[in-house]
Amino acid sequence: MVQLITNVPQYENDIAEEIRLFLGAVEIRSDAADPDLVMTVSLQEEDLYASGTLGKATAGFAVLPDGGDLLERKRQQKRAVKRVAFALLMQAFPMDMPWGSLTGIRPTKLLRELADRYGAEEAVRQFREVFSVSEEKLRLAATINAVQKPYLESVGPRDLDVYVGIPYCRTRCLYCSFGAEIARGASVEGYLAPLFEDIERGGKIAAEGGWHHRATYIGGGTPTVLNADQLDRLLTHFESVYGGYGTECTVEAGRPDTITKEKLAVLKAHGIGRISINPQTMNDETLRRIGRAHTSAEIRETYALARAVGFDSINMDLIAGLPGEDENDFARTLEEIIALRPDNLTVHTLAVKRSSRLKEQLERYPLPSKESVTHMIDMGFDAAKRIGLWPYYMYRQKYQNGNLENVGYAGRETICMYNIDMMEETTSILAHGANAMTKRIFNAERRVERIAAPKDVPTYANKLDALDRQKRALLLC
Repeated sequence: MVQLITNVPQYENDIAEEIRLFLGAVEIRSDAADPDLVMTVSLQEEDLYASGTLGKATAGFAVLPDGGDLLERKRQQKRAVKRVAFALLMQAFPMDMPWGSLTGIRPTKLLRELADRYGAEEAVRQFREVFSVSEEKLRLAATINAVQKPYLESVGPRDLDVYVGIPYCRTRCLYCSFGAEIARGASVEGYLAPLFEDIERGGKIAAEGGWHHRATYIGGGTPTVLNADQLDRLLTHFESVYGGYGTECTVEAGRPDTITKEKLAVLKAHGIGRISINPQTMNDETLRRIGRAHTSAEIRETYALARAVGFDSINMDLIAGLPGEDENDFARTLEEIIALRPDNLTVHTLAVKRSSRLKEQLERYPLPSKESVTHMIDMGFDAAKRIGLWPYYMYRQKYQNGNLENVGYAGRETICMYNIDMMEETTSILAHGANAMTKRIFNAERRVERIAAPKDVPTYANKLDALDRQKRALLLC
């Protein structure tokens, strides 16, 4: 147990995130009776100085002087106390931390905002000296920002992406914490009525607000748990309401055991240009271990089927650090992916999420070491390069092995604009479905407001009126 003593309790959670980078899911309390460690972090606002102690370790840093508004001053204070906590922990538990003290989801967004505010040179200096980010990760973030620049510059003030969520899967993966239900015929069919109404109401909001439809993403769960007729009805309804999909539409088809030639034909007939076929691994033993109801052979067969139907923009997702896998297992997966030559590749680092079965049963599922997973991520970069794909978006999650990242790779012609818009939070999103998140982006204020739909499908269906009122208040101003 760690006792955290601080005079800025509003930043306790931020300091706790730094502690968990080093100590994992340790209990952290301000009133611990018999702690194993005691950390103190103080902020002297009048002196613009943060300091702290951890055992014999001490650290102190000046808060970056800034003439900005109250929100910006709070950002600087939070960064200073986190920097102190990180410095103390590095003294007590020295280890390689490629992203330094950064715990946020979007390091590319932070680097871009710092460059906009202080200039590119100062942004790089802060990544190195304030946040202790490694040169390798700094180069990755800078490379992705350069790729994203024309896409971000193309966003208009009234541009809007539209998301549709299908919160069902065939099975629940060992590592999953998403609130998806196991697909059953009657429950899936019953979900479509409130979803269709939600879409219809959203289309009216978009029209009344003068929003320009930029891109569409149909995700989940697994959207292809819908049968061919249900997919056809969903897409037909969406097109009738929104008049199309904007510049692009992606359907996260996902699992090969939910994909058929008939469903692919429906998607193709509706002009869907982008799909995902996500193996996570090409090792059958691992697939069984993590709860996937398909084999690697089915992945190859489904991929070939999608190509035969005419899809020329296919993404495949992999996870580095799955339980029971080592670097040789991941290398075999990558060789099979290289042979398939997908148009996009996303390499995730396993995150041990608190509400997953994996978290509850960690003693049964040995995970590869941080060093091994780091090597796997590097292998993923090299594999993507071999088939002409380069990093174009990135995000991070809590509890990822090695404090690493997830990276999307694409060719020049297969970049997914929605992924950039969503991850960089530069475009507002009107979301439909249970557990879907609507966002309004206020770029000038660097502020995001969100409306989360209920995760539970019956609750979602009963809250459509309230959701509609919230969306109207957010998007019609």
